[in-house]
Amino acid sequence: MDITRNGSLPSKPGSADYFSGTVRIDAPFQREAPARIGGATVTFEPGARTAWHTHPLGQTLIVTAGSGWAQREGGPVEEIRPGDIVWFAPGEKHWHGATATTGMTHIAIAELLDGRAVDWLEKVAEADYRR
Repeated sequence: MDITRNGSLPSKPGSADYFSGTVRIDAPFQREAPARIGGATVTFEPGARTAWHTHPLGQTLIVTAGSGWAQREGGPVEEIRPGDIVWFAPGEKHWHGATATTGMTHIAIAELLDGRAVDWLEKVAEADYRR
């Protein structure tokens, strides 16, 4: 058993290469092989969001606070709220983040495939985010 105590790891800012706006990543975890699971608690300030991306084995989001938006390529922007669980299928191009006026926190969980859990793509255009 391994317990990572709350507050034992410093918060990290989300990389400007993969996020727009102010994003904080807390308690990231990745387990040793043969386990493949990893994730983190991610907090988005109002207006902040991920870039478009995919996951080779899919991604689960568990919304814990605030109000956010998520969109898969070709679909509408969907509102997500605390208690919602969002699943993106393997290879599904998508983004997620806060609404324009309210912050949002979620737990993000994804599995590694051949050493990678995510493939980052282009940033979400402001016009697409605001629609």
